[in-house]
Amino acid sequence: MSKAIYEIVDDLPTKNLTISALKSLDFVVPGQWENLVGFENTIRGITGEEDEEVIQEIGDRAVYLFNDRSQGYQRALWIYQTIDSTGTALGAAALANKVGEKVPLLGFLNRLTPKADKAQTIDLSIKVVGELIGFCQINGLPGDSIGDFVAALADYGGASIMRMAALVCFDGLIPLGPDFIMGVQSTLEGLTPKELEDSGSFKGIQDAIPGDDSQSKLSFIGQSFESVKGWMSDFVTDRGVTPEQIANNLQSFIEFSDDKLDYLAAFLDMSTNYYEHTGIQSLARSLIERAAAEI
Repeated sequence: MSKAIYEIVDDLPTKNLTISALKSLDFVVPGQWENLVGFENTIRGITGEEDEEVIQEIGDRAVYLFNDRSQGYQRALWIYQTIDSTGTALGAAALANKVGEKVPLLGFLNRLTPKADKAQTIDLSIKVVGELIGFCQINGLPGDSIGDFVAALADYGGASIMRMAALVCFDGLIPLGPDFIMGVQSTLEGLTPKELEDSGSFKGIQDAIPGDDSQSKLSFIGQSFESVKGWMSDFVTDRGVTPEQIANNLQSFIEFSDDKLDYLAAFLDMSTNYYEHTGIQSLARSLIERAAAEI
């Protein structure tokens, strides 16, 4: 890795469009997510430890565990970063100076191209698979441990539940509507291996997806989504969350008209990196909790 894990956590932002977008979802997972940033601060926040020597010991052990390539932490970080990298490059730099202002989405329409439903379906599905693989890597499980992942979803909290909430809201409900689960399942059933291969999202992490060829990898993607659709459906139903609610909360810092939700989805895709940001936070929590137990 080009950076140490403590540098990566230290570099997490405290304020930008990603943070604003995530905070807008507090009504979906109320009080679940705190934007813990900074390596030492994260150790303190997770462990409640105040002794500087103990904090140093925990930090040193966490760094050691992350650097151990026999563990899955570096692989998990790569997945979180790679999945987010395809959508954010276009707008991140241009929008950096807009933090703290109310960003007018209409001014960016000429630079946005909403994804077709098929492309959006693939992106959402790849994020689901990435979450599964990342979970397995962090927990030392085989990459196809679908059952263990689905069981763990019931206990998701903090950055992990926020990441799944953002996936459902920003990659499901906003671009594809309230029936996104049925739509995604239908699209995946008709998808060809060639269509999957043409996807930039798939190309980014295809080597990490279980399967010997595109057909078997497509089958695994379908199985993965099938396994979490019940959880997603319950998540939406139990919280009564709708595209309109999400959009209304986002309007506190982004100006857009209600008939431009497909453009809003494209805007969020290019200008936020919620998957990477919360992925780093989940990884850091796992590392620190394990390090604290081992010292």
